[in-house]
Amino acid sequence: MNRVEIIKRRPASTRPIVWRTRINGKRIIVKDYRRNGSFFKNTVGRFLVWREAKAYRKLCGIKGVPKFYGIIDGLALVLEDIPGTSLGKIKKGEILPKTFFDSFEKLVKEIHNLGIVHCDLKKANNIIIGTDGYPYIIDWGAAIYKEEFDLPGLRHIYERFLMDDNLAIIKHKLRFAPHLVSEEEKERYKNQSASERFIRQLRDIILPIFKKLM
Repeated sequence: MNRVEIIKRRPASTRPIVWRTRINGKRIIVKDYRRNGSFFKNTVGRFLVWREAKAYRKLCGIKGVPKFYGIIDGLALVLEDIPGTSLGKIKKGEILPKTFFDSFEKLVKEIHNLGIVHCDLKKANNIIIGTDGYPYIIDWGAAIYKEEFDLPGLRHIYERFLMDDNLAIIKHKLRFAPHLVSEEEKERYKNQSASERFIRQLRDIILPIFKKLM
């Protein structure tokens, strides 16, 4: 029998249980709403699973995004478990190599070229340094899609969220490889426009609501 490890217990009735196991030798993560309350899991839970699965399907085949293995009962996501360490667990002052950030920038650009924005890259726990030294991005429940903002008034909002993803790269470089940050990047990160600050404030209001559910 495969061993099951609970990674994240449900601290509230709106959050899933996250657990890790192996199936046919593969390490997997399951994000599971099946034990939530009946009304919540069959409304909000199903929507959140569908929403995050949409991102993984669109990103299928991209190195740096966990593989998507499927959905259980419409209420649980089955994903590849990436061996490695999240940026959130790396000690302050530890320096990461240039190759990591080169790969990270390339990965984010590839994702943006598909019309997808993660929207929560500034959270260090959403980025994993794999045992292969490569960056992996997890937790796609808050992602947005270019086609959803394909109206003149909304395109600007999409572009600002996209810019926020890019500013997240600079943020992590400033912490883990400050010698790699150019003067232009420092100025860009320091002197964000009023519209950029507005988007950040909007994100900071919306994301906590998502996080209470995810």
